[in-house]
Amino acid sequence: MSVEIKVPVLGESIVEGTIASWHKQVGDVVQAGEVLAELETDKVNVEVTASASGTVAAILRQAGESVSVGEVIAHLTAGAVAAAVTAPATPPAASTPAVAQPVATPVARNVASEAGVDLSTVSGSGPQGRITKDDVIKATAKPVAPAAPAPAQPAAAPLASGPRREERVRMTRRRQTIAQRLVQAQQTAAMLTTFNEVDLSRVIDIRKRKKDLFKEQNGIGLGFMSFFTKATISALRQYPAVNAEIQDIDIVYKHYYDIGIAVSTEEGLVVPVLRDADALSFAGIEKGIESLAKRARDNKLSLSDLQGGTFTITNGGVFGSLMSTPILNAPQVGILGMHKIQERPVVVNGQIVVRPMMYIALSYDHRIIDGSTAVRFLVHIKDLLEDPDSLLLES
Repeated sequence: MSVEIKVPVLGESIVEGTIASWHKQVGDVVQAGEVLAELETDKVNVEVTASASGTVAAILRQAGESVSVGEVIAHLTAGAVAAAVTAPATPPAASTPAVAQPVATPVARNVASEAGVDLSTVSGSGPQGRITKDDVIKATAKPVAPAAPAPAQPAAAPLASGPRREERVRMTRRRQTIAQRLVQAQQTAAMLTTFNEVDLSRVIDIRKRKKDLFKEQNGIGLGFMSFFTKATISALRQYPAVNAEIQDIDIVYKHYYDIGIAVSTEEGLVVPVLRDADALSFAGIEKGIESLAKRARDNKLSLSDLQGGTFTITNGGVFGSLMSTPILNAPQVGILGMHKIQERPVVVNGQIVVRPMMYIALSYDHRIIDGSTAVRFLVHIKDLLEDPDSLLLES
């Protein structure tokens, strides 16, 4: 009996995806529930599983092709597993070990397909030897033989010598969506950015003094994100327009605090949401962020993890950024940018001292947030971080 394998429902408002990779090939025996393929959508990756046990009879759509919800992408011949188990088999003359399929990210598989790279020849640098996009790109770079000494030139040397290598790789569906959303955010919002700087001496001192006890009691380290998240929520309460949304000619003020935390993954930036962050302790925030970041990098986020945030925090400082202008995560009207902590000379009480300073940035939609509100919002965060005892009391 033939069984159709269809593209499953991918989530609200998602009607199509791209086949990132096939885990099985024609002729492979599979069990019900076993993963056959992986689909890449605008937001998350989705596994397509076998609805029955059998043998893969046909694969109708290949990796890299776009498919729609409900579309048939493969056929199984059901019952082949039972037949294979019960039918007497003649031992082969020589046993041939099965060749393990390389474990690679969907983006790595797309890049390898475009470049004609055999993944079995690529060494993976990711977790458990998983092949990443960078691994494939490195594998495509061919060593260049040393050039013979050039003869003396009577005139000026040419501007360029030899072939200059170029590579064309199609953007993944997720990267295309990120590009569209970023352009849309700048085209539809009156976006401005205001900056300030924070002396993090006292936050760093608290972390040094309390880190061992905090980890012993909570099983997780005390990071900077919990301080910034707490300070941000306090500022959002003080200035509710920054936690709002524009719908047609209405302003929707949100009296809950679902904070998006930007996470960089191989496939691009994603913003999973920390729900009801105002109700979480410092430890709860740290654990929530750690869980979201791990699932983002392991491609385990669900659509619900990415929907409905009211405000976003992004930390370019982990990559060494000293200052940047974050782009709004529509339909949100505000985003806070954290940056690298750098020791700088500052004047305190008439004296020049060296302090660990961080520039912070607030990008905001000027349609509903006035400049004075944006400035005071950042000052509120600055004041709490420079006097973290008051932040702890607020919590």
